[in-house]
Amino acid sequence: MAYAPFDLTGKVSVVTGGNGGIGLGMAEALAQAGADVAIWGTNEEKNASALKRLESYGTRVIAKKVDVSDEDAVVKAMAETKEQLGRIDQAIANAGIGLRVDSFLNLSGEEMRKLFSVNVNGVLYTLREAARYMVERSQNGDTGGSLIGVASLAAIEGAAHNQHYAASKGAVVSAMKSCAVEFGRYGITANSVLPGWIATDMTAGAQSFDVFTKKVISRVPIERRWGKPEEFGGIAVYLASSAAKFHSGDSFVIDGGYSVF
Repeated sequence: MAYAPFDLTGKVSVVTGGNGGIGLGMAEALAQAGADVAIWGTNEEKNASALKRLESYGTRVIAKKVDVSDEDAVVKAMAETKEQLGRIDQAIANAGIGLRVDSFLNLSGEEMRKLFSVNVNGVLYTLREAARYMVERSQNGDTGGSLIGVASLAAIEGAAHNQHYAASKGAVVSAMKSCAVEFGRYGITANSVLPGWIATDMTAGAQSFDVFTKKVISRVPIERRWGKPEEFGGIAVYLASSAAKFHSGDSFVIDGGYSVF
């Protein structure tokens, strides 16, 4: 029999923030690899557009309007997703927001609470509910599962004016390590993904700033360019696959080599 670990037929992946950017890049690769995919997002128009795009690959795809900062909404959406698609094999907690300020000294408590409600609480709610179903399935003899927290290069590098964002992403990295230890007994892996400078809606302002391109993007070793959302498809497929069943507690930096230059 041929070695085909990246055939995801029969697996179900949930991708928060899956209607655009890195999340959609991941969801598209997963569907192409044969997985059934649930994308969650707060913008119904973007959800519909992404759903149409993903359906072209022939697997089952659903889209849900979910605010991951709302605990009850996450609990309800995960239960509905499991009911509709039959199981949960992978959860990618990708939904996140940015909130840059001119100085840490001017950062308000309300701004911090808003950002952490999505970037930390939303990630934990999502992964907790997915893990609940994975553990239940594993206890019934069907072991395995993949939990992924999408963090940021800001979690491990200094980011001026972005202490709140960096702290939220550092929390994701730490949480994934804890998940790796707690759920490993069920064959469930847990890893974080740290994107570098990627061309998405969140970085639109920087993309149009010539000085930023000259000073920062010119230092990216891979082709001196912005990363593309679709370049995160490979890591999503790998971590969902049988090839990664013993790979847990890791942090994957995907930044074109920026952080080592």
